[in-house]
Amino acid sequence: MADTSRLTRAVDHFADRLRAAPQSRLQRGAAAEALGLARELARRTQLLEEPGTELREMPDAGMFAAADQITVAVHDLALVLTDEGQVEEALELVAQAQQRAGV
Repeated sequence: MADTSRLTRAVDHFADRLRAAPQSRLQRGAAAEALGLARELARRTQLLEEPGTELREMPDAGMFAAADQITVAVHDLALVLTDEGQVEEALELVAQAQQRAGV
């Protein structure tokens, strides 16, 4: 099992920034970036847990739920990652999404 503590801390930091962001920032794309990240993390989890099954998409629960969605998605992913390369890839996704979100 891979050490995912850096990954969960990075997402927790991003989620905290989203929760502290003004509604206008969320509306200008920060929430959409977070949802995109949550969906990608959930997709990766599903590919590892259930290879060969039809992919499901995480629903859009609204801009105020985006922080919670990335938190849930990363904790699910952290349970199934098996090597440090996967952790590094996910960390890069988080960093890119947070930069695009501007928070």
